[in-house]
Formats: sequence, structure tokens, C-alpha cells
Amino acid sequence: MQTTTPGGAYLQPEQTALLVIDLQNDFCSPEGYLAKRRGYKVGFVNDVLANIRRLLELARAQNMRVVWIRSRYDFKYINEVFQDKRGEEGCCIEGTWGADFYEERPAEGDIVVDKHTFSGFYETELDATLREHGIKNLIVSGVATNVCVDSTLRDGFFRGYRIVLVDDAVGSNSQAGHEGTLATVRNNIGTVASTSEVFQWFQERKVEV
Repeated sequence: MQTTTPGGAYLQPEQTALLVIDLQNDFCSPEGYLAKRRGYKVGFVNDVLANIRRLLELARAQNMRVVWIRSRYDFKYINEVFQDKRGEEGCCIEGTWGADFYEERPAEGDIVVDKHTFSGFYETELDATLREHGIKNLIVSGVATNVCVDSTLRDGFFRGYRIVLVDDAVGSNSQAGHEGTLATVRNNIGTVASTSEVFQWFQERKVEV
């Protein structure tokens, strides 16, 4: 049985993956790089994390693939232009606490993809891995809405994946940027829905979650 979302995606669990983007200490923790070195406000993260946990519960119950996308921003991995923009090395350095996952971790059988720029698809194995598992639909969560989430979902759309952006399971230091990405997805890319709406779609399939 298929469930049709308002955006036209067919959320069959075996063809759907939950993406969890950049849920890492340097981006999310009050002790992380963005909060300590850049002065970013990360108070939004707790609500986002609570909804990501709900989506993880749903994904496990539905036997959906869960894909964790993780940044590695050591200067040895990123190009000169990106280095210039960052200004200093220190965010999400491989093997450090800052690069580790924030509060939640991948479970056995989850997929972890490392990236070295904003998009989870750019020069990574993400696309090949999703296609290997027959994935056609992406439920997107994580941070930051207007940076790595935005870049990843756009690249996914360009590659032919149906996109569901979960508005209360993504967040950003920039509210204007957050709202801009939501508007772009609504108008041009896919479906924007709340965590509760996503649960409702699967409950309508009469599967316990």
C-alpha cells in the first residue's frame, strides 16, 4: 500500500530513508565550536533533537534506512576557497569530540556518510549507497536548515529523490535562513511537514509506530 503525501512522495518504508544531517557536537552543543568560537545561539537544538528522536523511533518501527551524514572539515579535506571562508581550522576535526555525534548515535545497521563540504552528496558515496538500497524518498532532518540541510536536499532533488523536509526536526542559528529554506522546498522542491504529520502518514498505513 502506498501513502501519498501532499507533495506527491510515496512513502513506502522500503523505498524511504531518514537523513540525519550534522547532528554533531561542534554544531549542536553549547560547548561546541559554533557556540564557543562563533557565538552562535544553539538553543533551538533541544527541540530539534527531540523530534529527530521521534523520527528515529518511526524509522526503526518501519524498518526504514537511517543515514547519518557527518562533517569532516579538516583543512586537508577542503578546498582553498572553503578554507578562506572558514578562516581558521577547528570545526569538526576528524577524531575530536567536536566532530562526534551530539546526544544520539547511529545504531547497528545504520549508514554513516562523511562529507567535506555542505552537501551530503558532493563527492561522497551517499547517492550510490541510497540507490543500492532502492531508496527513492528522503525524509530530511538535522542542522543547519539553510546550510548543510539545504545543500543536501537540493542535491538530492537534482538526483531525482522525492524530498520531505521535517520543519520541526531541522533548525538554524538564522531564523531567516531557516524560513527561507522551508519556503524554497515548499515552492520548488518537495514537501514540508511536521514530525507529527509524518507520523500520521505512516499511521494511516495501519502500521504501529
